Amino acid sequence: MYYKGIYHFFYQYNPYGSVWGNIVWAHSISTDLINWKALAPAIYPSEPFDIYGCWSGSATVLPGDKPVILYTGVDPEQRQVQNIAFPANLSDPYLREWTKPDYNPVIPPELGVNASAFRDPTTAWYAPNKHWTLVVGSKRDRRGMAILYRSKDFVHWIKAKHPLHSFKDIGMWECPDFFPVAAKGRQGLETSEYGDGVKHVLKVSLDATRYEYYTVGKYYHHMDKYVPDVTSSDDHTGLRYDYGNFYASKTFYDPAKKRRILWGWANESDSAYTDKDKGWAGVQAIPRSLWLDDSGRQLVQWPIEEFETLRDKHIIVKNKNIPSGGFLEVQDIQTAQADVEVTFDVASLEKAEVFDPYYVDDAQAFCAKKTAETKGGVGPFGLLVLASANREERTAVFFRIFKAQSKYMVLMCHDPTRSSKRESTYKPTFAGFVDIDITKTRKISLRSLIDHSVVESFGGGGKTCITSRVYPSVAIGENAHLFVFNNGAQDVKVSELNAWEITEPEMNDEIIY
Repeated sequence: MYYKGIYHFFYQYNPYGSVWGNIVWAHSISTDLINWKALAPAIYPSEPFDIYGCWSGSATVLPGDKPVILYTGVDPEQRQVQNIAFPANLSDPYLREWTKPDYNPVIPPELGVNASAFRDPTTAWYAPNKHWTLVVGSKRDRRGMAILYRSKDFVHWIKAKHPLHSFKDIGMWECPDFFPVAAKGRQGLETSEYGDGVKHVLKVSLDATRYEYYTVGKYYHHMDKYVPDVTSSDDHTGLRYDYGNFYASKTFYDPAKKRRILWGWANESDSAYTDKDKGWAGVQAIPRSLWLDDSGRQLVQWPIEEFETLRDKHIIVKNKNIPSGGFLEVQDIQTAQADVEVTFDVASLEKAEVFDPYYVDDAQAFCAKKTAETKGGVGPFGLLVLASANREERTAVFFRIFKAQSKYMVLMCHDPTRSSKRESTYKPTFAGFVDIDITKTRKISLRSLIDHSVVESFGGGGKTCITSRVYPSVAIGENAHLFVFNNGAQDVKVSELNAWEITEPEMNDEIIY
């Protein structure tokens, strides 16, 4: 949340080790979302209503600039209950201490609610019916549910007769997020915004698959009902913020710059032994600005503008043809930490492969079948990041273009199958389709943020995003190289490539008490 000039970031954290357990609400602060200082944990197990866990939740800023936290606690009966916490001292700009009233829990699981699947309350919104409203993730058998609650005072909550939304055969909905977006333009909206020119987004994290999906639709406040548009699937095959290693995400409204910002967790895919050896596990992806695409069908994401303050040495490459089977090394900068933006020109689509409709809802399986090693027609072309000099180690970020029955399909992939010589690491391919009309533009853009073991990519101006965790054993530090490649039968051209070295942000590891 943003409060009186300071960004507050609360996150699930184990202070005693690099494995899951002993979870507290860690707390860090920043004035720019880039340079952070760690504070003492804001919330930790201490009362009967949270003695077995302080799990995820959300912050809401009430009228009069009064922040409040709602979070899931686990009580002695192993029930998941929703608790409230307030700052102990509003005059402290860092909000270092939080109090938990004795009247917790404020939302216990009542009859008919699955007490073992009842967690992660959202940021509340003030509905036109003059009630505070929020949802809690849950399930009934295999039906995922966003259970809705209302309150006049933010303390006494009443469960609605029906959920805000639910869907069958999908399992537990974790970390739900519900927020408005402007139908036109990139400006973010405060969470209670409602009316003409406003759409709503419901995102859920699927416990069964460890992926997230979202829908865009309409919120009918008088019925407390959300109805998705029919422009995307309302299930695990639907739209995702990120088609890679990205989970338990949360947005917040930033009133300082009138934008909505998305945070997401990129978990490790290395061995637990290695996590313990290095002493930490899990990172947050770079914060992203988020808005509705002009088509109204999906969201667009882009790294927050503040990230560009970390850009240092700069290289530009223009008008370079990459022939079939060709490579181009981007030289004269270190690329273990880099920001790369490139636009490809595709002169002809004649050699595009025929699209197999079997994979229309499973881009990831398609990418696993047609990796960067698999020669194609138009593509694969893109970047080899965190690559060794001989390209024996490399993570491929690329596009392939296919001819479907009525249009061309653009597939975007992360292929880390050769990212490390180490056998113990998990190296899944990730993929998503990019919703662009390649016949009109004949151009496609890619931006990749590279940070040692993290690769975040944004295709088509942020329409399709993929995050991977990779662990090279050779392509480390100064031995990390960056290449443009083309393994398709059709030549492609780099119309422009900009690459920047990234400097380390200021990180204060000393906890401020």
